[in-house]
Amino acid sequence: MNDTDASLRFPGPGTLDRALDLVRFLRAECPWDREQTAESLVPHLLEEAHEVADAIQDRRTEDLPGELGDLLLNLAFQVVVAEEDGSLDARAVYGALEKKMIARHPHLFGSGPREDWETLKARERTDGQDVLSGLARGLDPLTKAYRMQERVATVGFDWPDYHGAFDKVREELEECRVALEDGAADEVEEELGDLLFAAVNLVRLAGMHPSTALARANNKFRSRFERLEALAAERGMKLEEAGLEALDALWDELKAEG
Repeated sequence: MNDTDASLRFPGPGTLDRALDLVRFLRAECPWDREQTAESLVPHLLEEAHEVADAIQDRRTEDLPGELGDLLLNLAFQVVVAEEDGSLDARAVYGALEKKMIARHPHLFGSGPREDWETLKARERTDGQDVLSGLARGLDPLTKAYRMQERVATVGFDWPDYHGAFDKVREELEECRVALEDGAADEVEEELGDLLFAAVNLVRLAGMHPSTALARANNKFRSRFERLEALAAERGMKLEEAGLEALDALWDELKAEG
């Protein structure tokens, strides 16, 4: 299949084309939109991506059309701005996407058996390229650790299951204890970093993503603490005066309720 065929393989209703036409109109008619550059729009793109993720994680399905629309608008802006400076066009973007997905799903398109996703991605990297090269600089540290661990796993640098990672977390936790008791600040930070890295690896080998797991824990903590605030208010307690023992008792009470 050549690139021209790839861009025509899955004809759709033209939603992306409508978004692109909307941005072209805005660029022609609105001074603010006309002044934007690819670089100036990056903060908006990142913000909208986070808002989509928040809506998904909070299960606010009623907000998804608006949030996904905002993200689509920002993606369309990047395509149109690139079209204007001649660096690419929408057809090239879709063609590159489709070509990549066809290559990564050989079992669906008749070109071979199913293969591990990271193995296929590793094959796409340039010959001689370092295993860890090409990771996005803007990744948050949690996701970057996860991606690095995925990458090195493709060359066999990985435990066969979560047991090895579990033991490593226990080892790093003990090293943190020693550093906290006897070490300098730099040593403590290093050991705590090692512990976080090992915990990410345990989550990965358990078949989950650390960002998703941590987001769930954050939501659970927030929900329970808000219930704690309400319960304290019902009982005439002021949080700042109650003390840790009393607050812990409320926390345990709420935890027992589920």
